[in-house]
Amino acid sequence: MSLRAYKAATERVENPRETEYRLFGEVTRALIEASATDDIQTRAIALDWNRRLWTALASDCARQNNSLEPAVRAQIISLSLWVTRHTSAVMRKTETIQPLIDVNRSIMEGLRGRPTAA
Repeated sequence: MSLRAYKAATERVENPRETEYRLFGEVTRALIEASATDDIQTRAIALDWNRRLWTALASDCARQNNSLEPAVRAQIISLSLWVTRHTSAVMRKTETIQPLIDVNRSIMEGLRGRPTAA
């Protein structure tokens, strides 16, 4: 990494919500690209990245000192479990990637603070 790139990265200031939104955006973009290709490696990388994101969220929600409401924490953990099961089904080619994209987009809308369209 160049010094200029390092300085730009360290000067960037995001609150945790903005960081989560940006990360969901990057992962979701990878899922969208993966859904448009038959390349197994591209699909596997995107699916694994998404699963790791959700696993990290669930792990954070399982911590006693997490500041989210218990009901919200439980919902995130439940979604994480669903993501894991659905990802396995996508890899077995019995499901599509689209529901994973849809869930991520819904989370992004919530992070942005705007309701999702019905």
